[in-house]
Amino acid sequence: VVDEQKKILKYYRKDITKYDEQNALRIHAVFDRLAPELNDKNKRFYADSVEEGGRFDRLADEFLWLKEAMICNVAYNTTEPNVGLGINAESSTLKCYVADTGLLISMAFAERQIIAEQVHSRILFDALEFNKGMIVENVVAQMLTVKGYNLFYYTMESETSHHLHEIDFLISSGDKICPLEVKSGNYKNHKSLDAFCDKFSNRVKDKYVVHTKDYKWENGIYYI
Repeated sequence: VVDEQKKILKYYRKDITKYDEQNALRIHAVFDRLAPELNDKNKRFYADSVEEGGRFDRLADEFLWLKEAMICNVAYNTTEPNVGLGINAESSTLKCYVADTGLLISMAFAERQIIAEQVHSRILFDALEFNKGMIVENVVAQMLTVKGYNLFYYTMESETSHHLHEIDFLISSGDKICPLEVKSGNYKNHKSLDAFCDKFSNRVKDKYVVHTKDYKWENGIYYI
């Protein structure tokens, strides 16, 4: 499986050059940064990681190329969590998920000194040290995209500290919105989800925590 994934990634790179030779170097540069940027704590894609002093307005075509080629799924930061999330989306503040999570794993561990066949089994048995949030969040982004949702997230300042609250995904449901918070491991609370729902209680329909444990419904939250 890993060998086939590496072949697919190789063909992606060839197709980038084949179908857009003029901009191939810049598209390759963005493509090569997908896994490292997702591995960052807040998982946002920074334009200056591609080129010094880089700006998103200079890379817009490269992101669009990868998105239209279904190589990546782009999530935009919406400044107003309400119906019509895309109206208030910031094109310069985004996360860029890999469209297939298996390919992301192969991209992320391509340079690791580890036998390729062991990567997936070590991940499944929690025997490999890495940013698990990157993988779990990418899975959720992939599933939402397959279901036909556009991807949006939301950040807001805490009223009690300098901490930023972030809702990983927002989806529309009728005239309401549904926040999703993704947890990759053990956790004791979901402060961001609570703060968001307190502030926008009249806009929220269903609340979700995507986690590694069993399904339950508790205090108005679906744990899936």
